[in-house]
Amino acid sequence: MKRLKQLTIILLLVLLATPLALFGLSVSYLSKINSNNIDTESLEKHSYAHKDGIKNILILGSDARPGENVSRTDSMMILTIDNVNDSIKITSLARDAFVNIPGYGYSKLTHAYAYGKEKLLIDTIESNFEIDLDDVVLINFQSFISIIDAIGGVTVDVTEGEMAEMNKFIPETYKWSENPDKGEMKLITKAGSQKLNGYQALSFARIRKNDSAFGRDNRQRMIVSNLLKEIKNTSKLKYPFLIKAAAPYISTNMSTTKMIKYGIDVLRIGTGSIKQMEFPIVSSEKYSTGGIYGGYGWVLRFESESIKILKNFIFNDVQFNESNN
Repeated sequence: MKRLKQLTIILLLVLLATPLALFGLSVSYLSKINSNNIDTESLEKHSYAHKDGIKNILILGSDARPGENVSRTDSMMILTIDNVNDSIKITSLARDAFVNIPGYGYSKLTHAYAYGKEKLLIDTIESNFEIDLDDVVLINFQSFISIIDAIGGVTVDVTEGEMAEMNKFIPETYKWSENPDKGEMKLITKAGSQKLNGYQALSFARIRKNDSAFGRDNRQRMIVSNLLKEIKNTSKLKYPFLIKAAAPYISTNMSTTKMIKYGIDVLRIGTGSIKQMEFPIVSSEKYSTGGIYGGYGWVLRFESESIKILKNFIFNDVQFNESNN
């Protein structure tokens, strides 16, 4: 379930820009990302699988709208910085994964955050998937809008059907945008390749009813891919200003020193080939089954055998191949 992967790209941007930021204007911006309100007790324990030289960062994108205090997590990913195998990996965690939430019983993974914020979600992920997490980052919709506006927009190919659907979202995302230069609200008036601003791009990424979940995934991958191209073509001297734009909407337990360390690691390893995995594994009924279950609605149940595949990917850099499993 590839949900809003642009959130992970924002984090990678922060990590990549950190060494430069030390010598520029952004040290103060990075320090504002650190939050004392995140309960790190679970992160400090090593109760499950872990390996020296491999760090797992949990990235959370909240589905909270402005003014909401309680929300679920719309996007959950594990960013793995693997200094053992010189690899960067992203594991998407399905929000509908059927898990045992400590103290609450079985439910969807996305509900853990609403029940007990970061600590309960971390406990749930670690105990159900048997891996240790090292750090956590929370990102909201505003960071996505701000990064795209700061970089000058992102180019995507919009179909006629997508245009009609995204225009339904634009009035809402326009209100979310805090860009003082956003101007008057602009709907999309034509199909085809075009550059979208922040609130338009977020509307494009949120389309759900136009075709299918797979169509939504394709749109999100299109935005991420094209956003990467925009970032690569942007002068590194602008990176501190991109951090400034995103910083108010990102919070983490990581200190500036730790972000610098991770940034150096990412620069050394490189982001030319980021490996990806979805969990639970949805490509084979051997490892997971989706459907209506009891009074829980639609859930994705996974077999315990698949956890070995997840840990093999994260810690041994072995990518899942259905033909070999």
